[in-house]
Parts: sequence; structure tokens; C-alpha cells
Amino acid sequence: MKIKSIASNMVEYYDCKGNVVLYSYETPVAAILANNNVIKDETKYSVTTSKHINKWLGGVTPDVLTHKAFIEAIK
Repeated sequence: MKIKSIASNMVEYYDCKGNVVLYSYETPVAAILANNNVIKDETKYSVTTSKHINKWLGGVTPDVLTHKAFIEAIK
């Protein structure tokens, strides 16, 4: 497990399975899974959190999952 602060209120969490999860403030919002699938939560977040997600994705189009499916995928 590793935690890396990448900007104000943006943190990457590296888990033992090889997933990298983006947290905006204290909320997991997007991830790059160990199999290289890029996913994000379909939940509509604040303007700032949406900017965090877009900055982190860097133009990559993620698979958009329901909140429940997103949480399951990053477990």
C-alpha cells in the first residue's frame, strides 16, 4: 500500500492488488485497475472534484460505473 499526494486535495492510493485509486478530498472517484482498465464513478461531484478527475485522467476516456459497481471494482 502506498499513498501519494499529487495536488491539493488529490491523492493516489496504490493498493496491494496493483490498483491505483484517485481520491478527491476523502472520496474515491476514479481508478486504474491492475488490468489497466480505467474507471470512474458515475456520481455527479462538485466542480472541483470533476476537475480533479479530468486532470488525473489526462484525456483518457474511462468506463463509467454505477457507484456500487465502482466501489466493488476497487475493493
